Order: sequence, then C-alpha cells, then structure tokens
Amino acid sequence: MKKILIISDGDVGEHFIRRVIETYTSENIYYVVQLKAKEFSEANPARFKFYEFDPTSLYKLSNLLKMEFIQVIIAMDTQIDVENTLKNIRTIKKQLRVIILDKWGMQNEDANVVLINAHDILASRLLDYLPNVPVIAQNVGIGEGEIMEVLVPFGSSFVYKHIGVIEQKNWRIVAIYRNRKLIIPSRRRMIHPNDLLLLVGEPAVLKSVYRAIKRELGQFPEPYGANILLYIDMEIVKHATIIDLVEEAIYIHQKFKHDLIIKVVNPSDIELLEYIKSCRALDVVVNIDYDSINLKETFLQDVRNYHAGLVIVSKEMFRDYYVRKTLYEAHVPVLKLSDRDFTNVKDAVLILSENRDLEKISATIFDISEQVNLNLELYNYLKEHQEEKEQVIEHYYNLSAIFSKSIKVFKEEENPIKVLRKKENFIQILPFTSKLTTHRFFAAFSTDSEKLYFKLDDYHQIFIPVQL
Repeated sequence: MKKILIISDGDVGEHFIRRVIETYTSENIYYVVQLKAKEFSEANPARFKFYEFDPTSLYKLSNLLKMEFIQVIIAMDTQIDVENTLKNIRTIKKQLRVIILDKWGMQNEDANVVLINAHDILASRLLDYLPNVPVIAQNVGIGEGEIMEVLVPFGSSFVYKHIGVIEQKNWRIVAIYRNRKLIIPSRRRMIHPNDLLLLVGEPAVLKSVYRAIKRELGQFPEPYGANILLYIDMEIVKHATIIDLVEEAIYIHQKFKHDLIIKVVNPSDIELLEYIKSCRALDVVVNIDYDSINLKETFLQDVRNYHAGLVIVSKEMFRDYYVRKTLYEAHVPVLKLSDRDFTNVKDAVLILSENRDLEKISATIFDISEQVNLNLELYNYLKEHQEEKEQVIEHYYNLSAIFSKSIKVFKEEENPIKVLRKKENFIQILPFTSKLTTHRFFAAFSTDSEKLYFKLDDYHQIFIPVQL
C-alpha cells in the first residue's frame, strides 16, 4: 500500500478530499490532517485515516512523518501556514515529494516541490469556453498540447471529408463525439458539422491542424502562406510573354487581396526590367537578382523569406523538369499560366481519378473558385473504376451545399482530356503529387489523367499539395 499524506484547511481542501474519496483505488491509503475535523461519511476506514491538529506544529507533524509517505499534498487557505508546514516537512524529510496548491504566486527552488498555481488553472479552464480557442488536455500526457479537442464549424474544410483521405502525419483523429455520443473513427467515417474531434499528436502539428479545421472560405493562399510570388527566370521564360505574365499576376493579386512579390532571376532585358520595376507603384514588391543563379539554390529560400502561399510561373518554367521538381519540394500551390487570357476564365475543371486526392484538397478548391468567381466542373471518365470517384463526388456535393456553390458533374464515355481540348478557356485544378515530377516522356505512356496534365498545357493549371 502506498501512503499519501493530505494536509487540508478550507473549502478547496475539503472538496479535494471528497473527490479523492470518490476516486476508487485499492493501492493507496490516505492520511488526512485537518485543522478542524470534518466528517466524511463516504470514506472507507480501511483507506482513509483522519487526524485533527495544526500541521505548523513541528512536534505534532513529526510524529506522523515517522511513517514512510510517497507524497504529501497541501491545500491550505493561508500562505504562511503553507510555508511553515513545508518547513516542518523538510526538517524531517529532505527528499519527500510535496504538491502544494498555490494561491499566491509562491517561489520555489526545491526540485521535489511542485506548485500548482490556482489562478492559472481557473483561467485555463475559463479559456476552454472561449470560441475559436483550442481545448488542450492539461492533466493527461505531458500536458503541453499533445491532446486537443476541436469543434468542427459548419463551414470547415474538414466537413464531409472521409477520415481516410485526411493526411495525418505526426497526428491522429482518435475519437469523434457527435450528439454527445462517442464514435470510433474509421477510414470510411465522414466528419459532420459540429462534430467534436479528439486529436493526439505533436503540439506544434496540432496547432496547424486546429487552424486548418477552423479555416473558412476567403483565406487562400493561407494556410500555405500569406503572399503571392511570381517567379520569372529570364533564361527560360519567353520575353514576349513576360508583360502579359506580370499583368495577369497583378490581376490574381487583386482577386486574392494578398501581397504580390515579383522575383526576377537571370535578368537579360533592360526594357522588361524597367517595366517590372514600374509595378512598384501598384504596391508590388519587386526583387531582381542580377547575379546569374541556379533556381534550385535560391527558390526554396525565397518561398520561406516571402512566406509565399501561392507561386505563379509560366508554362515554360513548369515544363522544365528540374524547375517542376523544385516547385514540388516547396509544398505550396503553384499556378501555371498559359498564353490564354486569365481574366476571361469562368470555369475551374477537375478530372476525377481513381485516387481520392481531390477530396484532400477540396476546401482549397472551393476557396479558390469562390474568390475568383469560377464555376466548378467535375469530369468523370466512366470507363474507369467508379467506387472511389463516387465518394469524391458525394463529398463535393456536400460541400457545394455548405458553401452555396453549385457544381456540375459531367459523365464522359470519351477521355475527358480529349473533351477539354475542345473547350475555349478554363483553369484545371490538380493535386500536386510526386507523380507530376516524372519526365514527360515516361508519363506519355501512362493512362493516369494526372500524369497526363501536360496534354492540357495550353490552359491555365493550378497544382495544390495534398498536405500542408
């Protein structure tokens, strides 16, 4: 039996003793010291021994401390009583672990004394009731935020997503509470509005997940980053297209209402550089690197330095294998602009595939279509396996109801890529996965519509990472 000494005085101490009595364990025996004895009829005499005396008396306390206790808990109403009681304990037991309810902001240098700040506990508990603040488990695990509960709002990007398509790296959804009932998660389980999710993972990762769950439309390019970065390598981009490229980037910047940075590397045309510099009058940041550089060496650093959440490049740059791999490694959305007029784009096109990556990025797709005022069109190639596609379609219909955004689903007997090449203008949205980094020569033999993205190279395309 493990002996635990409780020294109590006042209402909090009394309430604590009652809670201990209600907590069943056959392995502990409690010795309770009170200044004024109170009756606890529910206490099991075999587990609770009660004493009435002043613990600030060294003589009286020393007799009790002749027994071997593994821990002392002090919950008293006055600071001086706590300090003198602790002094008495230390006179007799130098290394005994002592837990103190601290109402006064006490200071302590004793490694075997733990101060529980009452004000912090009360404030933290009240904080749990504030809206849009994550509730963190403080008495479980290490209490640093590795266990969190999050209420899923109606307009969340997680609503009507299947758990199986949510990337859970260094974190997990371990329980769902719906209508005050516990639901055990499974891959096919769908998240509903007002679900309470119990999450476990690394504290820093859970903070990002919390922000992602609470995110609503109108935030893109967040949470990937805060700004838009137009990247121009003059050794790759056709000079005749650069002015149009800049004008369309400015149009996109005005739509998303986030800062635009134009980064020029390997400059080689003075007149074009003067035009780009003139964009500073439109509150655009212009950075020209006059040293001949390799994009791979500086691009990732630029994404971090500018906190870029969307990178804009020309189709020539995205066509370059090494540039495309570098863009993929940045893990931010990439908008590849073609020679067509972006301001005339009215439709955002999605080609359904047998994987469900489009469900993972659905919230971002709805966000983009809302801000740029695009119609959403889903193309379903009927000659491919349909089960996974039907779940994606169901997910998009559910989101369309939430965001009041209509969608169209086209069932095609012919390959959608052939159908879309007859369409006048649109922007294709694709998941940005590693399969897009393969050489075009090898991808040409594939039947995967995502690997064949370059068949629609003459149209605008946006590539969205499947995880943050």
